Amino acid sequence: MANNTKTTSAKVASTASKILKDGRYGSSSKSVAGSALSQKTGSRSK
Repeated sequence: MANNTKTTSAKVASTASKILKDGRYGSSSKSVAGSALSQKTGSRSK
């Protein structure tokens, strides 16, 4: 399996965070936003 080295930019991560906190977005949008945040370097989860 190939190693994915792509990461999410700070601007995209910020937008994704806002989408997850906003109740106006649907589950599809929140799924994409969560995926983007999971690819952000320096994330707290391990």
